Amino acid sequence: MHAELNDGRAGSGEAVLLPGWSGEQAGAVDALLGHPDVSAISFVGSTPIAKYVYETATAAGKRCQALGGAKNHMIVLPDADIEMAADAAVSAGYGSAGERCMAVSVVVAVGDAGDELVSAIKDRLPKVKVGDGFDPSSEMGPLVTREHRDKVASYLDSGPAQGATLVADGRDTAPDNGGFFLGVSLLDDVTPEMDAYRDEIFGPVLSVVRVKTYDEALKLVNDNPYGNGVAIFTRDGGVARQFQFDVNVGMVGVNVPIPVPVAYYSFGGWKNSLFGDRHIYGPEGIDFYTRTKAVTSRWPDPATSTVDLGFPQTR
Repeated sequence: MHAELNDGRAGSGEAVLLPGWSGEQAGAVDALLGHPDVSAISFVGSTPIAKYVYETATAAGKRCQALGGAKNHMIVLPDADIEMAADAAVSAGYGSAGERCMAVSVVVAVGDAGDELVSAIKDRLPKVKVGDGFDPSSEMGPLVTREHRDKVASYLDSGPAQGATLVADGRDTAPDNGGFFLGVSLLDDVTPEMDAYRDEIFGPVLSVVRVKTYDEALKLVNDNPYGNGVAIFTRDGGVARQFQFDVNVGMVGVNVPIPVPVAYYSFGGWKNSLFGDRHIYGPEGIDFYTRTKAVTSRWPDPATSTVDLGFPQTR
């Protein structure tokens, strides 16, 4: 038997075990993790719980794939098509209200790309309509809970307090109808020491980190504890090719902001974004959900055949 679990949220900042689950639900999870009839566990959620699920399941002798949090970067080099990069940043950063594991949450502007890119993203924000998900004209709906909305909005205070520039405040553009809405928000001049960079916000807050060189951008991504997805925007094929080898991330996009492969290929990140040695989807997913059995058989004629089970000898 295989069990699939999801904690319903992918934020990485929880300090307590099994957030979002009631005591009864947490008990059910622990029962599955320890049940002798469950041979494998597949989990998607926050990194602290993914680690707990993985360690508990494997300690009980089970196979486990546990996908955790993410902090997906989008590097924009000075030679990139800035208009295309801005479109990509808006769609990948704010799609699904930022509540998806592959959402771009950090745009890394390299060299002279910064000012033009931030201006282009800012110009696009008023065009994103936030509203009721049942309204076909809405492009972005509410967040999952009031508590999560308030937590996401708190980065719009902590960011400027720690030195970031608040370019767009989604609290000013959210519908005032009692829902858990937060409009598209943009922070510039974010640094790795800030909460807005260190935490997986999991909401419609896009951060811009400015660096001087490709090497700085690469180091920023590789030093991050998450390794889910990354994208690079450039017109230089040589740089893009080298980036594929240099970057320590499981899924890489070249001028593609959300590098989710087709289902034949395996999906999943590296580092704290995945615990276990098998991704989901593709050949690795099939390998996880199956086990190879070797059968050796022989059908001799008992009247004429003999069996020698001795080891071959070297003469």
